[in-house]
Amino acid sequence: MSDEPKILVDIRALVGEGALWDETQGVLYWVDILSNKLYIYDPASGENRTFDVGQHVGTVVLRASGGVMLAVYDGFAAYDLDKQTLTLIHDPEADLPNNRFNDGKCDPAGRFWAGTMAYSNQTTQGSLYRLDADLSVHKMLGNIGISNGIVWSLDAKTMYYIDSMAYTVRAFDYDNATGAISNERVVITVPRELSLPDGMAIDAEGMLWVAHFGGSAVRRWDPNTGQVLATIDLPAKQITSCAFGGPNLDTLYITSGANGLDEAALAKQPHAGALFSVKPGVRGVTTFKFAG
Repeated sequence: MSDEPKILVDIRALVGEGALWDETQGVLYWVDILSNKLYIYDPASGENRTFDVGQHVGTVVLRASGGVMLAVYDGFAAYDLDKQTLTLIHDPEADLPNNRFNDGKCDPAGRFWAGTMAYSNQTTQGSLYRLDADLSVHKMLGNIGISNGIVWSLDAKTMYYIDSMAYTVRAFDYDNATGAISNERVVITVPRELSLPDGMAIDAEGMLWVAHFGGSAVRRWDPNTGQVLATIDLPAKQITSCAFGGPNLDTLYITSGANGLDEAALAKQPHAGALFSVKPGVRGVTTFKFAG
């Protein structure tokens, strides 16, 4: 790692999440789930633009046809950045008002995967869904505690997925032609003392970078051995997501949260909720866009 983490946007996001780099515009998208906010951070100017999408927003992905796609409380949606309008597409959990969407990303073929979780007492209420380019929605996994980080291997043959409550990273054989997953197995078991695995990114060497909620860190894991390769310590406990960006994809952007912290806790970690960056010494990979 070539330098210490930097504080880029020093705000108290309740649950910062969904870090995503747009290499075309050279900006970072991220969200604050519980504040209904979509952010666009421009590292060239330092500006952090704010959009209020009107409801809890779990994650953001780029859309090939323009604008962005969101996973919000009411399901999958499109968002027009110019008009600042939200267009709902489908809510697969309209019958589960105590659930909300959480993290998600697009796969190499341009399908949008995102999962859900309960607002409280999370056990098995969540699921993982896939939105295809034709706007059809497919339930891919059930009995999930907190649906979180998801990435695909460099050869597009493996999908890695985190259910935070299981303290694992699972792998699935992945069919890029159909979006089907099979052969579920655990490739990383996270010791409880390292705290909940949250959002996840993959680097150009195929290693996984996992944000640890409650653990003040992002760790680089080897999915082939299940071992920790590197640790980035951060001045906030609730680390939520990470994404590679910058002109050379060699900057790791990291989100955090301040939700539930009292004044005493905030005094000890005044940068809780901030957006951070670090140069980890490896490069990431480009972002996939929604094909619909």
